[in-house]
Parts: sequence; structure tokens; C-alpha cells
Amino acid sequence: MIVRLLLLFALLLPAHVLAQATGEAPRVCQGVGLSGFDYEAYQATEWPEEARRIQADVPNVARRGDRLRLAIDGGESIELQDCLNGDGSYGYLYERFDDPGRFYVVRTPAYEDFYYTLVMKKTGRLFVVHGTPVWSSDKLRFLAVGCSVLPPRGTLSIFTPSGDGLTTEAEIELPCATESCSARWDFESWISVACTPRDDPGRKGKEFVLMRGKDGKWNRFGR
Repeated sequence: MIVRLLLLFALLLPAHVLAQATGEAPRVCQGVGLSGFDYEAYQATEWPEEARRIQADVPNVARRGDRLRLAIDGGESIELQDCLNGDGSYGYLYERFDDPGRFYVVRTPAYEDFYYTLVMKKTGRLFVVHGTPVWSSDKLRFLAVGCSVLPPRGTLSIFTPSGDGLTTEAEIELPCATESCSARWDFESWISVACTPRDDPGRKGKEFVLMRGKDGKWNRFGR
């Protein structure tokens, strides 16, 4: 593997480093018309499973109808309200509290979309990521893979908690229009990415690694 990486050194591609984001306040439901998804079926199938997850984090988490309440520092709380209006409809489903990041992970199915909302325990600010957070072994940063055909999405993002927000260290393009991609941490500064062609799962697709240099930039090696 090491020899292969050295031979491919000429293909070194620096990943773009982005600025810190401070997050958003809870959204106000917008739009008009019928919901984009079957809310009654959503309640029947999703809420019983969510109730079990919430039970593990009482009293910090509670649901009251279409509102998910999350406790934040200072003895306060915020509410996330499901939105049933037209093409902009979405719901909030509690997943877990993430100890390293001190944020709640909330699954957010939406009309023709799907993502995760991270809610900071300190501030109640919201951050959207397009895959479940996966931490490095030293718990200093996490990756999230957004890979789908509908909506068209193909990005591996690397985030670092910073102050009251998140810093995006890098965003790496993935060939998700034609391949399904996954990523794993091999070491604290080494990520392996493997993709499989959607039309032929038995065939090997693109494979590469990302390595974090001493300058903090993530570099790509491979095909």
C-alpha cells in the first residue's frame, strides 16, 4: 500500500479548506399546500422507534406532537417543529446525543431529500450535514458522506468542532451519480474511500485515500 501511494504521489490533490460556520436558529415552517410525504404513515412507523431512543435521554429530550424538544446549556431548551407544507415539508427524528461533539444528532427526512441536523448543546444552533457523523479515533474531527442520486449529491466532508460552531476542513467530490461510496478512518489522519458502480455492484469502482498533511490540508492519493 505504501509503495502504491508513493507511486501515485504525482496525483496529489489538495482539498479546499473552508471557514468556520456558526449555524442557524431553528427554522420557521415555510410553503403552502399538501405535505410532500405521508405524515400519518411517518408517525406510525418512525415515532415508536424514536420513542425508545428518546427514553434513553430523558429529561434532555422529549416529543410533544409534532415538536421535538431538546435541552441546551443554561437550563433552557429549543423546539424543532415538523413542517407539513408542500414541497418544503420535512420532519425531525431524534437519533442520539453525540458526546465528542456535544451535539444532538437529529435525522431529517424531507420531501425528496434526507439529511441530518446537528443541534449544539451549548448554543442550540443548528448545522446540516449529509451523512451520519463518524469520528476519528482521537475524537478531534468527524466525516460525513453524502452520496445519492436523488437529490444529486456526492461529497465527503470533514468537520472539526471549533468554539461554538463547526469548521469544514475539507470537501471532497465523490462520483455518486454512477457509484455508491463509503469511507472509513484507518488512522487519525488517514481516510479510505471505496466506491461501487451502481449498475454492477460486483465490479470494483474508484478507490482512494485522503491524508492530512502537516499544513492541515487533506490530500488525495489514488484513482
